[in-house]
Amino acid sequence: MKDSKDSEKFSTYQPLAGDDPYNQMVQQQLLVQPDAFNFYSDDEASTAATALRINRHRKPTIYKSIRDVTFGFLIATIFWTIPKLIEVINHQAYDGNPPVDNESSDPLFPSGSEIGFQGPTSYGSEPFVAVTAPKSPEFQSYFPIVSPSNSEKYKSFDPIRSWGYLSPFHSLPSNTFGLSSSSPQVPKTCKLKQVHMLHRHGARYPTSSKEPADFAKRIKSTKSFNAKGNLQFLNNWNYSLGVEILTPFGRSQLFNLGVGFREKYGHLLDRIKDAKKLVFRTTSQHRMLHSALNFAAGFFGVPYEDQYHQSIIIEAPKHNNTLAPYFTCPNNKEAKNTLVSKIMSNWSKIYLAEALERLQPNVEGYQLTSQDLVSMQQLCAYETVSLGWSDFCDLFTKKEFQGFSYYSDLTFWYAYSFGSPSAAAIGKGWVQELVSRLSKTPISDYDSSTNSTLNSNPKTFPLDQPIYVDATHDTVISSIVVTLNLTSLAAEGPLPTRFIPKKQSFYSSQISPFAANLQTQVVECDGEEKIRFLLNDSPVPLTGLRGCKDDEQGFCSLSTTIESLNQRFKEIDYSYDCNHNYDYVPPIGGGGIVNGRPPV
Repeated sequence: MKDSKDSEKFSTYQPLAGDDPYNQMVQQQLLVQPDAFNFYSDDEASTAATALRINRHRKPTIYKSIRDVTFGFLIATIFWTIPKLIEVINHQAYDGNPPVDNESSDPLFPSGSEIGFQGPTSYGSEPFVAVTAPKSPEFQSYFPIVSPSNSEKYKSFDPIRSWGYLSPFHSLPSNTFGLSSSSPQVPKTCKLKQVHMLHRHGARYPTSSKEPADFAKRIKSTKSFNAKGNLQFLNNWNYSLGVEILTPFGRSQLFNLGVGFREKYGHLLDRIKDAKKLVFRTTSQHRMLHSALNFAAGFFGVPYEDQYHQSIIIEAPKHNNTLAPYFTCPNNKEAKNTLVSKIMSNWSKIYLAEALERLQPNVEGYQLTSQDLVSMQQLCAYETVSLGWSDFCDLFTKKEFQGFSYYSDLTFWYAYSFGSPSAAAIGKGWVQELVSRLSKTPISDYDSSTNSTLNSNPKTFPLDQPIYVDATHDTVISSIVVTLNLTSLAAEGPLPTRFIPKKQSFYSSQISPFAANLQTQVVECDGEEKIRFLLNDSPVPLTGLRGCKDDEQGFCSLSTTIESLNQRFKEIDYSYDCNHNYDYVPPIGGGGIVNGRPPV
């Protein structure tokens, strides 16, 4: 931190990675054109030559000349090699990929730039579908995966939309969040000035947690295991999923998201001044980086490496990162490990009771549990987005998939969103960055997960872009909507833990599916600047922000929104919410807080 008092105040809970000289070097190295690293500078390349000239004007003996030249060469080699090794190690450690050679290594297969003969090339005008088209484009396809809805069992029901946070993104109807007359299209009377995109990574393999991999281990280690009927496939089934990285379908999601973003907002590129390159941000996790790169490939086209700057922020403990803020908020992890696990276990026993009774007779030598069936439903989702199809999907009814969706809703409500006492704090850092960008004012209070080194540097955190793109995780988006006080998502109150309510406003599949995205549109209408948020292509009311009135399109005055969010920051005590030893347990059956903060 820049201010010594601030540093002392928050040193117990906010270790700023950027303030360490080594980490400053690393962060500077990570602000690169992706996969196009230049390891050798002109100054360093001349080091050896300079060293060899040190004795040029002397007239020593032959022996002394050879000795001096040899010694100089060794010294030059050492001074040249060590920085290079450190630089290579740092790049490989935080990017996960070897440097890319854009030229062909095989003379039989020269690159396009070496061949030439490209024919006529001329670019047309940038698209601006969000403004010029009569209707907003909708993304509904899951190609090339095969949805379980193609099964004869599901004729009017699509299980793929009942997987909660494991569901793939699709455009939500514009009235999803209560604005019945809204449209994601910019009104004809308004001029679009700026757009911000916050997106989740694409479909991935399971995380490194125990399930569902442990389910496979359990049945494979049972020598007497034998299945029949609709479970017979388990006799020859093998667990074949990877860990945490993007699936091929996940890569396509982000590529398509980038293409769609260019079609909607490409014309804003004409507003860039002085041919400056845009800065997009992501984290160092493999799936996060590669989601960002696939988005860039869709948005800019291939090759994209020299068309923008990809800022890669370290995602690890003791590193401040608004796109992965949970590492600096211990209470967020505590809530997940204690409270939510109990809620999930109890709910699974309720909604899977009939399935357990139906499936157990088809298994010999092994006693199924409700956790086994949850893992099977997870495998239905994971195998579909990874392998294109899953036999597990046909095992469950519509009602049981709805129970599985609610299982995800409960998890996110109580661990990461309105029902979590640390959710507002988790989302605070990114919303502070948003306000900084909207107001074109540098961040002054580093009292959250913001990174003073990156945020105070106009190169790594510019404030004059017409387009911003950040990549993050599902849990972070679920917390950011709390910090933004998008109260329509919690309009029906806390989620009951023993049954699915008839009226429900919070759905994890609508907030944070694979490739979820939150778009912020800044427009000018009749001389007044306004702002609104589109969550997965559906406008969200801003009536939860002080001073924002009902608007059929979801807009609010930009100045009012900024003022209200600044007031919101004062209400959120990051240090207390993330570190204080408070006891909070929702009432049995559900209930409790709805604002993402500890109860007073």
